[in-house]
Amino acid sequence: MKINDISTDRIDYGLGRLERDDLNASPIAQLTLWLTHARQAEIKDYNAFALSTMDYDGFPSSRIVLLRDCDEQGLTFFTNYNSEKGQNIERKNKVCLNFFWSTLERQVRIWGWAEKVTEAESDAYFASRPRESQIGAWASQQSEVLSDRSVLDQAVQACSDRFQNGDVPRPPHWGGFRIRPQKFEFWQGRSSRLHDRFVYTLQDAQWSIQRLNP
Repeated sequence: MKINDISTDRIDYGLGRLERDDLNASPIAQLTLWLTHARQAEIKDYNAFALSTMDYDGFPSSRIVLLRDCDEQGLTFFTNYNSEKGQNIERKNKVCLNFFWSTLERQVRIWGWAEKVTEAESDAYFASRPRESQIGAWASQQSEVLSDRSVLDQAVQACSDRFQNGDVPRPPHWGGFRIRPQKFEFWQGRSSRLHDRFVYTLQDAQWSIQRLNP
């Protein structure tokens, strides 16, 4: 299948610019600011990012997940630990994150190490989820082959019946990961593909900042 004109479709970015003086000394503070701008712009799933891990065969594997916490300790998301991404992280916990907000012509890449959050943190977040999502966490054998949708529907019903008389506890195979970052890159689109790029690198517990060529 050929997509007409895909080779010539392009947008010349020009909404803003990024200067060294615009940057916070802390990349977490800078990311928080850009997340706030994305939320204020009413971007759907503004907290979504592409998470890249390494699969069994050594190939990069990416998927979209939602950021649920961001502070100086790191960036947190939640998932099924038995899922493909959970197993990938268990084997090799170096990961890369990529936020992209096309409306703002901005992108952030983050490199770091993923580690499980405490059970108390996972319990607290799981308790805040809608009941239907809690049930789904029990019913779905995430990333496993599913012979038919009806099998999943039956599992959901069975779990609904199992927990119908009380709260839904967190499954032992479900919880959070916190990414402890080592490097950030902040990208602002500019005209003629001459974008602004700044990289933060952690060295001796201090963040250094450098501008990169576009």
